[in-house]
Amino acid sequence: MRTKKGQITSAKMTGTVTVTVHRSIFHPLYQKRFTRSKKFLADIGEHKDLVVGDTVVITECRPLSKNKCFRITEVVERVPRVSDLKEEEAIEKSIHREKNRPDAPKDDSPSDE
Repeated sequence: MRTKKGQITSAKMTGTVTVTVHRSIFHPLYQKRFTRSKKFLADIGEHKDLVVGDTVVITECRPLSKNKCFRITEVVERVPRVSDLKEEEAIEKSIHREKNRPDAPKDDSPSDE
């Protein structure tokens, strides 16, 4: 069975994601290495919370539909979710907030001279 590692580029379908797999090829004439990419449709299986940008490993299986012949076997790396970012912002604010000191002089009071 073939396994490939790639990034999710579309997760808008039900039960299916599009995974882009990049591979590098060596050109025989120009002696340069360049990148080729291909998109595969993969069944999500038991992995329900996948978003664009997650790195996954897909494995070849029997044809599930006309274009879908891969299943996601493992999620290698997850992209930070919006809820995680909001929690991090709240933590950063609470750590780095300005402390109101009662003994600090205020500049908005008029001075008597």
